Amino acid sequence: MHKFAVTTTQEIEADTVEEAALLMYQALTRGPAPLHYSVTDDRGQKVDFDLDREQAAEFANLDHTADPGNW
Repeated sequence: MHKFAVTTTQEIEADTVEEAALLMYQALTRGPAPLHYSVTDDRGQKVDFDLDREQAAEFANLDHTADPGNW
């Protein structure tokens, strides 16, 4: 299994770094999950990726821990 660093970016206006982080946290906990991600693999290759909300929601509702490929 490979390791990936997954990041998402949102421009936020704030007075401090802490406030910006708190506003991002608030957005992530109250609103819909972001759909645009930057994914970097374990070799350092970066890909920008957009998810389809309907497909992402369907995937999120399944229990992927039951997949033997995840063991």
